[in-house]
Amino acid sequence: MQLNAPLDMHLHLRDGEMLTRIAKYSAETFSGAIIMPNLVPPVTTKEEVIAYRQRIIQAIGGKTFIPYMTLFFHPSFNKTFLNALRHDITAIKLYPAGITTNSEEGVNGFDIEELRPVLEAMSELEIPLCVHGETNGFVMDREAEFVHIYEKLATAFPKLKIIMEHITTKESVEALDRFDNLYATITLHHLLITLDDVAGGMLQPHLFCKPIAKRPEDREALLNVALRAHPKVMFGSDSAPHPKHAKESCGCAAGIFTAPIALQLLTELFEQHDSLHTLQAFISDNARHIYNIKATPKKIILEKKPFQIPPDYEGVVPMFANKTITYSIKRVIHL
Repeated sequence: MQLNAPLDMHLHLRDGEMLTRIAKYSAETFSGAIIMPNLVPPVTTKEEVIAYRQRIIQAIGGKTFIPYMTLFFHPSFNKTFLNALRHDITAIKLYPAGITTNSEEGVNGFDIEELRPVLEAMSELEIPLCVHGETNGFVMDREAEFVHIYEKLATAFPKLKIIMEHITTKESVEALDRFDNLYATITLHHLLITLDDVAGGMLQPHLFCKPIAKRPEDREALLNVALRAHPKVMFGSDSAPHPKHAKESCGCAAGIFTAPIALQLLTELFEQHDSLHTLQAFISDNARHIYNIKATPKKIILEKKPFQIPPDYEGVVPMFANKTITYSIKRVIHL
């Protein structure tokens, strides 16, 4: 099985020691990734974007990989500011305040008029808006409740490309076809697990993430669009590393680490559903079209050979640690 220029359209690389330890695992098998800006402090200026990109390049150690940079959304941004860095970023990421890891400086409320100046500027400059779409309601309903906000944004700014990040519900899937300017990323873990896998028996901290895994019918809706590579969906791992002690503790950190095993597990999943012919579109082609980007040429050759997922990657426990899966990476060809 060969995948050409795979892309991860939602990736957390963190910073400092964690960046140095884990960035190489994405850079090894992916041609590029949309890099999340929720550092501490968040990435909000041109200088911070350029500096973070340089730290990523240094961390990956010469591997062929493009970090597509993003800016942490703030209502104070104006057209002059955005125009000055439009060639340094691929998108801007909007977080509701306090809804997920390092999002305390996000948006409080979604007053369309308050957001209008920056969102109109983004529309004119053709800068996509990526959104973590959850309210602060009951945890299982947060994403479904947010759909009406997506509808408001899509209607008020019809020329703005809006990416619904890491969707988990059938309501989000249904919204895709109601608005021309709505798109979505889907994670590996939300295609594989439901809340029952997280908390149906003994609590599984390494399967805990936000948005939390949902119901079987939600997973089926995600599988339906992913497996047929609906042209408005693309792969975004939301791979989010935390040190083992932060996951296996009281107050478990939200995030699932999948970067080193994503392509193997996606290949296994798509084969199980007789859909290997659509994997290339889901893993790369759709993203290139949606974002209008060129990916660095790279070929990933996978073989049907058992692979035991390691117990950890430099202190970060991956999803399905110690499990044996069907596919392995045979080689990576840099073109």
